[in-house]
Amino acid sequence: MTSDATSDAKLAAKEIEKLRKLTTPAQVVLWDFDGPICRLFAGHKAERVAADLVEWLELRGLRGLLTESERETLDPQVVLRAVGRRHPGSDLVTELEERLTREELRAAASALPTAYADPLIRTWTAVGARLAVTTDNSPRVARSYLETRGLAECFSPHLYGRTRQLDHLKPHPQCLHRALKAMGTAPAAALMIGDSVSDLAAAREAAVPFLGYARDEGKEKQLRTAGAEHVIRSLEPLLRMLRSGRPVR
Repeated sequence: MTSDATSDAKLAAKEIEKLRKLTTPAQVVLWDFDGPICRLFAGHKAERVAADLVEWLELRGLRGLLTESERETLDPQVVLRAVGRRHPGSDLVTELEERLTREELRAAASALPTAYADPLIRTWTAVGARLAVTTDNSPRVARSYLETRGLAECFSPHLYGRTRQLDHLKPHPQCLHRALKAMGTAPAAALMIGDSVSDLAAAREAAVPFLGYARDEGKEKQLRTAGAEHVIRSLEPLLRMLRSGRPVR
């Protein structure tokens, strides 16, 4: 074995050991949905959904509800949050949230699974961990997608997502608190896997250990700049670690 290969092997072993130390106490794994589990808008593009929501507001004479940057956003959640801040609890927010949920359900039909997510979910369940979804997407959408992948039983009934209380979206830790309470688990005995700074902030607020998933260099930089200590670019090392036969709980 060359010196470079030896060095790479030692680095890989070191990273696996870090993952093992992080995951060993985790009796419960809280998964963000869009990112670590799948790419929700892989086929039904998020920017198109955002534009449609903006157009729907404009057709109702509500253009002034959004700032210029909000009208140009590529993220439909930005549109929903903006209206929610200005008209909390209103019928307008209820209807807009339902429209976004319908678009997310359409997106779920063409969502792409994150590499290694399906076998990792099944393996983690098989070795005794309990899993929950904690997401800013509709829980109906998470359930729809997981059912198509044959994964719903790995999480059921623990799917915690967007409600009409939009002030409880991440970085608010409400969905994490709901999951921990329902599962009777202390924060220190859980682990959250997320791909955004708001996931990291919610986990910190809930005192839950955090593992960042970054599918590209930009995402990784965002998470590390925000202070994430543990970030992986692939779920494969986690799967390999679980399949090694050594206990993770």
